[in-house]
Order: sequence, then structure tokens, then C-alpha cells
Amino acid sequence: MQDSELVRELTEIVGPDRILHTKNQLVAYECDGYVAHSSRPRAVVFPQTTEEVSRIVTLLHENEIPFLPRGAGTGLSGGVIPLNGEVIISLVKMDKLLSVDFDNMRAVVQPGHVNLMLTKKISKEGWYYAPDPSSQSACTIGGNLAENAGGSHCLKYGVTTNHIVAAEVVLPTGEIVHVGSEFGDATGYDVLGLIVGSEGTLGIATAITVRILKKPEAVKTIMAMYDRVEDASDTVSGVIGAGMIPAAMEMMDQLAMQAVDKSNYYVGYPTDIEAVLLIEVDGLAAGVEEAAQQIVDICKQHNVRTVKVAQSTAERALWWSSRKMAFGAMGRISPDYIVQDGVIPRSRLTEVLQHIRRISEETDLRIANVFHAGDGNLHPLICYDSRIPGETEKAISVGSDILKICADVGGSITGEHGVGFEKIEEMRYVFSDVDLQAQIDVRSVFNPRDLCNSGKLIPRPSRCAEVKQVKRLIEDNALIMDGFQDQTYTTAPSGHHS
Repeated sequence: MQDSELVRELTEIVGPDRILHTKNQLVAYECDGYVAHSSRPRAVVFPQTTEEVSRIVTLLHENEIPFLPRGAGTGLSGGVIPLNGEVIISLVKMDKLLSVDFDNMRAVVQPGHVNLMLTKKISKEGWYYAPDPSSQSACTIGGNLAENAGGSHCLKYGVTTNHIVAAEVVLPTGEIVHVGSEFGDATGYDVLGLIVGSEGTLGIATAITVRILKKPEAVKTIMAMYDRVEDASDTVSGVIGAGMIPAAMEMMDQLAMQAVDKSNYYVGYPTDIEAVLLIEVDGLAAGVEEAAQQIVDICKQHNVRTVKVAQSTAERALWWSSRKMAFGAMGRISPDYIVQDGVIPRSRLTEVLQHIRRISEETDLRIANVFHAGDGNLHPLICYDSRIPGETEKAISVGSDILKICADVGGSITGEHGVGFEKIEEMRYVFSDVDLQAQIDVRSVFNPRDLCNSGKLIPRPSRCAEVKQVKRLIEDNALIMDGFQDQTYTTAPSGHHS
């Protein structure tokens, strides 16, 4: 289909005011928060209803035109880079809060609804939505679903999949299905579990039913500063080892602290400490004070230099703003950076951070560490200058090396940012070719023509594996033929005697 004809047919579905197709209009859609790679889409359309999404997808599927869904574009793994000249289906105009059911702790939103806006809309009644990615003031719940996003408070409350109970989904063929169950466990296969975290390769969610929570009675936030990263790491293990599950337990190293203190969220971190922990406990008022004091005591047992509890809502908000704006603040100290997203066992934290420090020294690239210490989800921020030839490639290679270390100690290559395009080859660090083929087979059921966000999430089995498979088939056939020949020549035909 020619571009002019495609634009005409898409315009018939959404109208002339909800489509972009000229070169200048498309520049902003060439990448997401992963800027080391970019590619231009064929067009961008802005549906407002499930029916419009279905009609768009049906048109593209029937004409074998690649496409992908996009939320706010805050993703950090290249998940919405249009590698194949896709038509981007932008869901930002599908931003309504469709319904709220406080009695049953449920809300229904369209995919373009901004994460933090849901909490703001229900907070007056004393409710909130728990998943809180650092980009929650901009990212959308549809994007959170696609990436299975986490956040600072996922240690206690879980990630996105723990808060989505049902969804209306447009399949890559254009069909509309309903998955999950608003109340109770869904019967049949857990299709919702497949959709959440599938990074837009299995379908496009157009209405999402989420679980909402009552705000806790009390909250206490503790800040602990350490001369050594090792002591901060040991504190994390000490808190968990004491049987406590804080709402959040975050860590930043000295380079990250330097960045945020140069931003609008100045805290005044000492320049000679190696790490700061931000720990939060919440729950019933009667128990929170005691829990906070127990954590302070554990910090003191691990050589903390300074530990204090926030004395006001404003102080607590400043501390959290400093942590949540750390990624953006890196622009204060580096022209470019790549943020990685590895996961490790908590007990290996000190060891892995030492490996990261060694890589930084060997490559002469600064690496700041900002991460969810409580659940071992690391976010090394690799600083580089794309204007220097070869530095972008070096930074990408460093990121891959860090993920290999995470995998080698028993962890994973992503905790919440997704695989996208950035980490697709690193999937081989944690999955065999057989594993990957099984995932491709599942994707083919939903996305038979591989038109929906192709080239993301799952690498194709290696050429080496394909050769081995062919060789194995040849060998198996040879064995069968040998057996057949043996049987033919060693067994006398019936009625014959030698």
C-alpha cells in the first residue's frame, strides 16, 4: 500500500486532526527514553476508542504493514523504536478514568491515563494506586502494563502485574478480547499474565482494570548515610534478615548524589560519603513508630555515619523527589547516559557493585548507581558523550557487561524497564535457544505475522542453534535409514530359505 493511500485510509478512521505523517512531525517519535538508537515511523495515529484501535490494527494487519503501540515514550529500553518503519498507534488521547468502585477496590482506566493522575483523582477519598515508577508523573498505565513497570515501593506492594486484574485487549489481528477477571481468579489460561510485560508484542490494552488501595494510616521515612557502600549493603540485608519488609528501600552512590544536589532537589549530601539509603515503613499508626526505630537501630549496627527520620511531610517529599528525579538529574553532570536495569540476589550486592566499579575504572566511563536495594534491582547510569567517536558504542558494551555479571550471579537482565530493543541479545544470558523458541511459539499464536512491535523482546534463535538443529535432524534420519537398511538385509523375506 502506498503511503498516500495508507494515510487516506487511516484518516477515514481517526480524522485529519489525529494523524501525523510528514517528516518534521515524525521526528519526535523516532525513539523513547533510550536515545542511543532511533528510527522514523511511517505515520502516527491517535485513536480515542477501542473500536478505532481495532479498525486501525485490522487495516494494518490485512495489508501486512508493521505497527506498534506507544504510551508516553518514557520507556528506557527502546521498546517503541520503529525499527521497521511501523505505523505508531499512540494511546495518549485514550486517557480517561472510566470508573471507580471504592467498595470493591477497583478502578478502570484507558491506557493513556497517567500513572500519578489516578492517585491524585482518588486521594481525596483516602485511596491511591500503588505502582510508582520514577516517571509516574508522565508515564501511562498502558505503558506500565506493557513493561510490567515497578517503582520504589514495589518491595512491599509488588509491580504492575500485582495490581492489574483485567483488561480489554485488541489482538494484533484486530480482534477484541477481554482477559483476566475483575473479581477473583480468572478461569482458564492466565492470558492476562502473558499480556502484562509482553512489551506490546501480543496486543494493545485499551481498557485496564486496576486494584486501588486505602492509604496507610502512618508513614515514616528514614535517611541513612554511609562512609562505605559495603555498610549500606549490609544494612539492607540486616533489615530483611530481621524479618522486616519496608515499603521501600532505595540506595544512591556518591556520583548520583552529586547529580541530584545540582538539580532543583538539593538535599545537601556530604561529598565524602559513598552511599545513602532511603527507607520507608508504613501501615497502622501503632506499629510504624516501632518499626522505624528498629530500622534506625539496625543502621547503627552497620557503621552508619548519620541516620535520621523525616520530621515533616515537606522533608519526606524532598527526599523522595531527590531520589525519583535522579535519572533526569544526570544531565547536570553528563551530556548523555544509558541506564541499565539488572537484578541480583540481595546477598551479592556488595560484590556486584565492586565489579561495576572495576568496569568503570577500566573503561574510564563514570557509572552512577541508583537502585531499589531492597529487591536487588540495580540501575547503573553509564555516563558518556555521544559527540566523542566510539563512546556510545563503549557505553552500550559496558551496559551489556554489567548485565552479564547480574546474570552470572543468579539474577536477571531486567527488573522493570523491559527488554525492548536495547537488551534483546542479552536475553541469551538467561535463556537457552529452546527457551527462546518456546516464547516465539507463544508470540506466534497472538501475533502470527509478527507485525506488532517486531524485533523487540525476544531474539531469534542463533544461527549456531539452527545449524545444530538441522544437523540433529540429519543424524536422526541417518539412524532411521541405517535401522531400516539393517532390517531389510538381515531378515530373510517370507517364504525364502538360504
